[in-house]
Amino acid sequence: MEYTYSILDLDNDINLDFQELLNQYKEFLCVSISNTPIDALDAILQHKPDVVFIFLNEKAAECFHMVSELHQYVEIIPLIIGISNSKEYAYNAIKNNFFDYLIAPFNDFEVRKSIFRIKKKSPKESPSQTICLKSYQDYSYINTDEILYLKADNNATDFILRNGNIISAFKTLKTFECGLPNNFIRIHQSYILNCNHVSKISFGKGLCILKSNQEKIPFSKSYRENVEFIKSKLTNKAIFALN
Repeated sequence: MEYTYSILDLDNDINLDFQELLNQYKEFLCVSISNTPIDALDAILQHKPDVVFIFLNEKAAECFHMVSELHQYVEIIPLIIGISNSKEYAYNAIKNNFFDYLIAPFNDFEVRKSIFRIKKKSPKESPSQTICLKSYQDYSYINTDEILYLKADNNATDFILRNGNIISAFKTLKTFECGLPNNFIRIHQSYILNCNHVSKISFGKGLCILKSNQEKIPFSKSYRENVEFIKSKLTNKAIFALN
């Protein structure tokens, strides 16, 4: 759930206020600070950060050249955010596909909006986890990635797995609702769905279709907002979307 970032500051005068603002977001980790574009390029190739913050000044042309060079070496370009004390370099930042442009002195609200835009653009999935289900003297350990969905069965819950196995736990569906990773979303009174396994959503028929076996899982109107969230989550991860 961590976002890594690098900083390029040609003046060797990192704005401490900016770093202090970033320190408020514990999921953001600084992996390098460079003072020349060459060093920055080397650091980016080495650490593969999610985000690069570039302090732009009269030597901005060197920074823009470094950003264009990145395309020769990496398939996935980090999100580039320009920082300056004026709008002077904003046009060139847009031409070079910068993700955002911040103006110093820093406004907490503007930085916060930029952080949330990063999270929306590149959502981090919860790491795979293992859950333990106890049934009498038996203990079952399940990797959450292997779970397609949970289904209520009276006062028990069935865990339906990718390999076709079904493991039952003598607890209600609500017992598991809050403890599972955030890719597990309730879509029906009787179903919690692992949205990572969804290949299609039919709002007309009220169904979510799974990738592996094309199984159709119903969702109810009362949970439509949750299904809308799944749609948004999957659409944001798509390379592109066609209407």
